[in-house]
Amino acid sequence: MRLRTALLATTLMAAAPAVASATTITGPYVDLGGGYDLTQTQHAHVGPTGTHQSIRHDTGWTGYASFGWGFGNGLRAEVEGTYLRSNVGGGTVGGSTGTAKSGSGKDSSYGGFVNVLYDIDLKQFGIDAPVTPFVGVGAGYLWTHEQVNYAYAGQSGRIRGTTGGFAYQGIVGAAFDTGIPGFQVTAQYRMIGQPGSFRNGAFNDSATNGNVNVDHRFNHLFMVGLRYAFDTAPPPPPAAPAVVAAPAPLPARSYLVFFDWDKANLTARARQIVAEAAQASTHVQTTRIEVNGYTDNSAAHPGPRGEKYNLGLSLRRANSVKAELVRDGVPASAIDIHGYGEAHPLVPTGPNTREPQNRRVEIILH
Repeated sequence: MRLRTALLATTLMAAAPAVASATTITGPYVDLGGGYDLTQTQHAHVGPTGTHQSIRHDTGWTGYASFGWGFGNGLRAEVEGTYLRSNVGGGTVGGSTGTAKSGSGKDSSYGGFVNVLYDIDLKQFGIDAPVTPFVGVGAGYLWTHEQVNYAYAGQSGRIRGTTGGFAYQGIVGAAFDTGIPGFQVTAQYRMIGQPGSFRNGAFNDSATNGNVNVDHRFNHLFMVGLRYAFDTAPPPPPAAPAVVAAPAPLPARSYLVFFDWDKANLTARARQIVAEAAQASTHVQTTRIEVNGYTDNSAAHPGPRGEKYNLGLSLRRANSVKAELVRDGVPASAIDIHGYGEAHPLVPTGPNTREPQNRRVEIILH
């Protein structure tokens, strides 16, 4: 029941509304968070006689801090420090029900992970939403400290000690933009696994004193957090239609092809326009085809290198159109390409403005 309730809470957080467009992280970021720790019941065997014990966990909490790097294509890598703490609510020793003594039933884990994560861009599925789902895996090292006492029917049992070992985790969650550049709220579920280990322990008498063999440990974590990406650009304005008509009629021998922000690939509508230009070149007298690429004055890489980046982006767009013209039967030798970057905007704008009509390639038949 506790597991189902926690899963429902995480699902509701993931469905909560947000107020900005989804952000893809490029560059460094930090992430802080915490939440609920649900540890599965563990089993143990004490000493040479193999007396069976179980450790039933009760309420718990967790916290983490991480530093990472986003590669701009959805992939992220990070180093994380984590802490887990849970109370022990009871268990069995030798088949008898026992209850942890007051103040002595607890355990905790602490250590670190190296995680690899992938942010899922919903726009590739035709969904324009201010949320970015993500999945990931991690591997690391955790120290676990256990302090559990049992008392029942005049007998007693105990498990003590701190051991360290390999740990791994699986991660699934979502990040929500807050409207503040770089800041995102996250909601996530994690499952941490730790292979079995040994503790110091005893069961009732000295005959069973010795090591306690504790089996595999699983922690289910339901967390919220706050993430800040240092190089994230301000959220873009509301998305414009994929195809925008030119503001004024164009000569019959000129064609405009529009592009998505920071993209050089052709949409289905763009390919139709290129095909029309290629067909027109065979029906009218054409000695040369000029293909000129442009961008708006925003940049995927803000700063002094933004203008240089846009110049290269405009040339990549022109090359994409040339390749499509060649596929449509136009000789490559008849095509001249140019990249003008932010120069010659179709629609004048202020600085660092995303304007769909300025992200274009113009095909001119001479």
